[in-house]
Parts: sequence; structure tokens; C-alpha cells
Amino acid sequence: MRRSLALVLLPLIALTACNGGSDPSSAGVTTTVEAAPATTGVTATDAATTIPATDAPTTEAPTTTGSTAPGPDLTVGRPYTVFTPASYDGSTAMPLVVLLHGFGATGAIQEAYFQLQPLAESKGFLYVHPDGTLNAIDKPFWNATDACCGFGRGEVDDSGYLLSLIQQVQAKYNVDPTRIYFVGHSNGGFMSYRMACDHADTIAAIVSLAGDTWLDTAKCSPTEPVSILQVHGTNDATISYTGGSNLGFEYPGAEQSVATWAGYNGCSGTSAATGATLDLEKDLAGAETTVTAFGGCPTDGAVELWTINGAGHIPGLSDEFTPDIVDWLFAHPKV
Repeated sequence: MRRSLALVLLPLIALTACNGGSDPSSAGVTTTVEAAPATTGVTATDAATTIPATDAPTTEAPTTTGSTAPGPDLTVGRPYTVFTPASYDGSTAMPLVVLLHGFGATGAIQEAYFQLQPLAESKGFLYVHPDGTLNAIDKPFWNATDACCGFGRGEVDDSGYLLSLIQQVQAKYNVDPTRIYFVGHSNGGFMSYRMACDHADTIAAIVSLAGDTWLDTAKCSPTEPVSILQVHGTNDATISYTGGSNLGFEYPGAEQSVATWAGYNGCSGTSAATGATLDLEKDLAGAETTVTAFGGCPTDGAVELWTINGAGHIPGLSDEFTPDIVDWLFAHPKV
């Protein structure tokens, strides 16, 4: 079964604000571009609320994107690999999808859970699932917002690192500059929001599963719209659907996060149910997920909330989950 590996891994991370991934075999090529601190094994991790403080084809011309000038290379010493589908020959620009793991997990664990790589092969997109750095208790993290999860490691510039990663991939591969996407779970979802805040001229859209944006809107100043999809379970006891705090730092919750971004994007309408329902959680009967969307948003600034009614922090993802979020991303390029 497609989710069997994820089901083996889930008990190991059931108390965390994170999820994982694997590297299913395919006809594509996984190329090591640069390296980040390696982590060994898969161990149980702590919830966010308890944190103490091989080359692929290179014959094509480099492609640059957007209005963001290349900055300092922050990828030195931080490993990541690029998966290129068999259909990639450098002649046609492809989307780039970056998957961000949750607190305490790794890119490989996150891939085992989301299983984006088979879709990268079948749908034809470049794909990266990098690792964060280690905190004081040796848990991989992303320094996203004050509420999650760089406690004690505030000097880590993950926003700059991930932008540098994008720029390196663009220099080696033919990346479509209108289709650069981030997907993240929990801490990775918070970090996806951070990338939308800091690099709106580069990021077309994000999907955040159980991760929120800054509560303090003064800390997020996107220069242009970014399409936002928040996916969240109503029974999440780690990152609450309605908002909460980690170590005294508050986060806004699912509905407030999308409302905040509707404001950033200049949406003129309110949030309303679309009438669509989705089956995203395999352990809940029927189509348990409801869809709400803001009206009057710019073409490249859609804002939606997919509410998984009855799901917790680590939903048992259905076979529809990953294809549905990828389809949503690809329907929301920059214009």
C-alpha cells in the first residue's frame, strides 16, 4: 500500500510537531547538490510545546528568477538533494517543490509520510526535501516564527538558507520562476509561511499542514501576493486549530492565519464554504474535510482553508491527500 511506510514511521513521531518522507525508487535522478548536517536514525522526538529552548543534466543554461538578486550562499555545509524526473531534459522549465519537515523529523522522514517523489516523477517537477539544523537537544528544526521552533537557536537564518537553496537549484536546472512552491508540516508549515512572508517575489504558493503564520502581523511584510492553502485537523492537540502558544509564544491558529493572509493579499471578500468536500484522512469515514475560500483575491493570491474535521496533528493521509495538494499548487502559479 502507498502509505505502508508512513504507517511504520508514524508511531516514532506521534508526539511531535513533525512528519516525514522516504525516497521511493523511480525513473528519476536524485542529485546531491550541497550537504547539511547529517542526522542518524529515526528516534522519538518531543512536541513543540515541550521544547527547552551524481549530477543531473547540467547542459542547460542557468535560469534565474524573480526580482530577488542572489545573496550569500548559505547552503555550504548543509546537505540537500534534488530529485529530477525522467522527463527532465533541460529544454522545458519545470516547477520546483520544496518539502519542509516538522520539528524533530528529517526530509527523508517527511517524504515517507507525504510521498511527493512519485508525483514529481509522474507529473514532472523538480523536488527537494532538505533538513533543518539541530537544536540544543539535537532535534532538527526550522527557525520559522517566534512560536516555532528555533528556541535557543535564534541565530539560524533558515529563511536565507532556503532562498539560497532555491537560487542554487535555479543555477543548475531550468526552473519555472512562476511555479516555485513550498509544502510543510507543523514546524515546516510555519517555515513555509515564513518563506511566503520574506520572499513573496519568489514563492508562488504554499501548503501548510498544521502550521501557522506569525501572530504579529508587523513581522510579515510580503511584497506581493502569495497563494496560501492551510490544511488543519480540528482535533490537533499539538498545534491547536484555534491557536495557542509554545513556551509562551503565541500562534494564531488556522482560521486567523488564512484571514491574516487574505489581508496581505488584498482579498476584498470574506471567507465562505465552497461546498466542496475532500477525503484527506483515511481513518475517518467519508469526505471529512470541508473547504472555505476567501473571495475577491487576486489571481495569484488565493487563500483557502481545508479543515479536516476530527483529525489530529498527524493525520492518517489518504491516497488523495498529496495529489490534491499538488494539484492545488499547480493551479496557483504567479502571473
